[in-house]
Amino acid sequence: MIIRTFDAGDHDAVIALWRDVFPEYADASRPQRDPALSIANKMKMQPELFFVGVMDDEVIGTVMCGYDGHRGWVYSLAVAPALQGRGFGSALMRHVEDTLATLGCPKVNLQIMSFKTELRGFYEKLGYRMDEVVSLGKRLA
Repeated sequence: MIIRTFDAGDHDAVIALWRDVFPEYADASRPQRDPALSIANKMKMQPELFFVGVMDDEVIGTVMCGYDGHRGWVYSLAVAPALQGRGFGSALMRHVEDTLATLGCPKVNLQIMSFKTELRGFYEKLGYRMDEVVSLGKRLA
């Protein structure tokens, strides 16, 4: 797998991958989960921190991150279901961590949906631990 920065030509492949990996993206009652909107928003803010994993000219993985000068955040780590368990997700995470460390980022945060319990073990193997915090959110119009 080659990891590179997202390119506009990856748009449709990324959306297809996300819809396969994140079934909640198909939920019309959650417009904030529109993958096209997520891509458009990321292209406005730190687009250089949106990465795709490519194998044989096919997008097989994605990861986005951001850094605000205080903490780094990881979003949308996805690997094609048929290729999961082969180290591609770990490689994408290492790439993001290395990129954020180069920017001077002291800590990386990520969130997983509480019902996706199988993901917690994956991230714990990479050294992530649950912080004793409560995550609050507010949707802005």
